[in-house]
Amino acid sequence: MPVYQRGDVSIHYEEAGSGFPLMIIPGGGLNSTVEGLKTHPFNPLVEFKDQYRVIAADLRNANGGSSTGPLEIDRPWDAYTDDHIGLMDHLGIREFFVLGFCIGGPFIWNLLSRARNRVVAAVLTQPSGFRPTMPDLFYQNNIKGWGPGLCERRPEITMAMVSDFLNNMYTKRADFVFTVSRDFVRDCQTPILVLPDDVAAHPYAVAMETVHLAPNAQVSLYPWKANPEQTVIALRHVRTFLKANAPAKAA
Repeated sequence: MPVYQRGDVSIHYEEAGSGFPLMIIPGGGLNSTVEGLKTHPFNPLVEFKDQYRVIAADLRNANGGSSTGPLEIDRPWDAYTDDHIGLMDHLGIREFFVLGFCIGGPFIWNLLSRARNRVVAAVLTQPSGFRPTMPDLFYQNNIKGWGPGLCERRPEITMAMVSDFLNNMYTKRADFVFTVSRDFVRDCQTPILVLPDDVAAHPYAVAMETVHLAPNAQVSLYPWKANPEQTVIALRHVRTFLKANAPAKAA
């Protein structure tokens, strides 16, 4: 995998296909990696390489990944978004589609907040969101499943630092999609397509609330991954959505 370097940050990424750029944000929480796409309901590096320049990267400091960088305790979401935008800059890409799984949902909303004029359209696939009945879900998942591995690899990072990072990322933003407000979603004109899920970390209610709020939102059939036939239909919707929103020069 090639590497994008910016100061102390090193981001490993992979590309497939050619055409209009499609950034992929894998799921898996803070252990989001390109390799993990192989276990997702579909692998965009395979599904879309016939039409698009598909780009995916390991998340900074993910266990099992090769991307590394500082633990920016005071700006957790923005640090990752710096990496997403920086990678596109590194590749000389101005405008792009983005498709994200799981944690990719909050990341996409943060991308739209930071670089709305660059994201042409977005697909939020089984997006993460806040579930009031499980308010510390993401903190607990990551303090157990992410923090110990990170500290083992990086002795300069302590579990106390990990705890502060996760509190700033999730506990202090314990509402909706974590990264933006309902007012932001209501005012966002970017076309979005949501493929909702309904497990603990991917609340259906939050996914559907974004669909109802965002003025240019669409939603796929639900459920869309209970069997291969449903997933084929959902992928057909994704392809149609991306084609309809491609810039004229790229269509």
